[in-house]
Amino acid sequence: MKIDVAYVAELARLELTDEEKAVFQPQLESIVGYVEKISTVDVEGVEPMMHGREIVNAFREDIVRESLPVETALANAPQRVGDEFLLPKIVEGADS
Repeated sequence: MKIDVAYVAELARLELTDEEKAVFQPQLESIVGYVEKISTVDVEGVEPMMHGREIVNAFREDIVRESLPVETALANAPQRVGDEFLLPKIVEGADS
């Protein structure tokens, strides 16, 4: 199957050089070919599952207990405002 690497890169908003496209072209075609090969496997009667083997829940019981004192929790904070961490804004929106 022929894959248009330039189109895929455009969808992913990636800028690729001609050399990179030449490298990724056969790799992407190989991946798609392998997926096509997997799709030919007969799975009739196989129950859908999330994992190949049974997984045991490893969560502990939720027990209420005393937390750290505020001063201990904020001891290494680079900046703080009162009893809170002060963090730089990292998300820009329309109102920024």
